[in-house]
Formats: sequence, structure tokens, C-alpha cells
Amino acid sequence: MPAVPSHPKIVALPRLLQLLSPRRDAKTVVFTNGCFDLLHAGHADLLARAKALGDILVVGLNADESVRRLKGPARPVTPLDQRAFVLACLASTDYITAFTQDTPLDLITAIQPDILVKGGDWSPDTIVGKDVVLARGGSVQSLPLLPGISTTAVIARILTGAAAPDPM
Repeated sequence: MPAVPSHPKIVALPRLLQLLSPRRDAKTVVFTNGCFDLLHAGHADLLARAKALGDILVVGLNADESVRRLKGPARPVTPLDQRAFVLACLASTDYITAFTQDTPLDLITAIQPDILVKGGDWSPDTIVGKDVVLARGGSVQSLPLLPGISTTAVIARILTGAAAPDPM
């Protein structure tokens, strides 16, 4: 299989912290995370709205083994390097960093974002890392999702051979 090109937005946590450090006083850091297995309009919309809340959007990306534990043995459909590259190519993202744990708590603790964002399927009181962000005076946002758009729905349509619903 051909190698996925590298991208300067894809960084390991130590490098990410170096890049963020000199910018912290003047910039608002927004953090979100997810599997982003089959990138779709719902993902792009959420990331664009998250970016609009601040200056720097950091995306924590579940590594393949983490996705399998969370979503089941048939996932991810797309391997980590490809998911990271696609996210890095979006204008809304500034940095992508992977994590192997089931939750991004260690990343959030290390990064100390000003704003923590998750999709509306997470109520603010259940968002992992909220205590870390609130303790430093930051905010936690649960943004509404585009209705009917999910990776699970895309996979189901592929498996059943169903066409995408006509939006018109």
C-alpha cells in the first residue's frame, strides 16, 4: 500500500506543546477529538464551527486500537495515517495529534485548551476533560450535530447498497 504523505499539521504531543507554548498568551486554543473514521459533512461542519470559537483548533484523533475498543472490531474503516492526513488537509484544523487511550483526558490535561468542544450527542456534563478546562477558566461547548449524518449511517448505507437520501 502506498505511503500517505506527511503533513506539517500532524504532530506528536511533545511537538504540539512546543508549537502552542509561544502562542498561548495571544491565541485562543480550541480542542476537540474523535475517531473521524469516514470524514463526512457532519465532521466538516463541527470542525468549522469549533474553529470559529477560537484561533487554533487542535484535533485529538483516536488511534486505530482506541477506535476498535470504542466502535468494535470492524472499525476503523480508514487507518490512522489516512484519517490524520484528511483532517490535516481541512482549512479548519491547525494541528492533529493522535492518542491511544479510550478518552482524550491525558491530551486535554497536557494541552490545557481554552475551549473544549464536542458534538451535540455529548451533554456538557459528560464531556471528558471538562473539569480540567473549567478549572483554568475555560469553557466547554456541546455543538449541535447535523441531523441524520453519521459514520454509522454511511457504513449502513454502504452495506445495504442504499443510495444517499436526496436532500431536495
